[in-house]
Amino acid sequence: MSAVDLKTTVREKYAAAARQARAGDASSCCDTSCCGGNTGKDAISAHLYAPQETAGLPEAAVLASLGCGNPTALAELKAGEVVLDLGSGGGIDVLLSARRVGPTGKAYGLDMTDEMLSLARDNQRAAGATNVEFLKGDIEHIPLPDRSVDVIISNCVINLSADKKTVLAEAYRVLKPGGRFAVSDIVARGTIPEPIRRNMELWVGCVAGALEEAEFRRLLAEAGFQEVEIEPTRIYEFADAEPMLTAAGLDGTVLAREIDGCFMGAFIRARKR
Repeated sequence: MSAVDLKTTVREKYAAAARQARAGDASSCCDTSCCGGNTGKDAISAHLYAPQETAGLPEAAVLASLGCGNPTALAELKAGEVVLDLGSGGGIDVLLSARRVGPTGKAYGLDMTDEMLSLARDNQRAAGATNVEFLKGDIEHIPLPDRSVDVIISNCVINLSADKKTVLAEAYRVLKPGGRFAVSDIVARGTIPEPIRRNMELWVGCVAGALEEAEFRRLLAEAGFQEVEIEPTRIYEFADAEPMLTAAGLDGTVLAREIDGCFMGAFIRARKR
């Protein structure tokens, strides 16, 4: 499948997730092909945010959260900073970032899916967030000037791109000198069976497109980043993988045993020179 076809598939699946979140459907928000697999948020996206964090946020923003971590809690955001969320979805991480940077800061969200952008802007209005702006565009072509952002966050989105090298180069471009890259993503810890790498449902579901840890480090360094750290936040085991693989039409029992422990949710940090 070409990069264009992959992007179309991702857009269609996340548009469906936005519609389901808007309808208030938490159990099927992810269907069988977003990060949560066929068990909704149970497989990867469950229990990422503390109740006190989501208190006061629109329900649809919480239901549309399809990530694998909580980058806003780990990025050490400061008042007055400018934050950009790559692949902002329903806006939960943008709204949480806006709280942390305060009225003197700003939080941008970037997404390519019209339905998610519409949902995010509705959530912004419902939350009364005035220091937020949602932009339409691709993470491979960020519609912001050079050196305009203090911190880049992302939540289980970079793995969905077919051109991760360009994504990281764009992230480096828009960061100010000394700016921070602080994303949550799925990272591979070993050789991934070819049926999983080929499976489009798992590309959309944050697994098949995951970079191997050493490759992630290499691409960040090639983009110019320093102080690269990859911190595991959760190791996915057989019980996590089997339902998702089966839902994607694969032999879940056999393949899940092959990849037991080979994927992890991770927090990836780096800094621009």
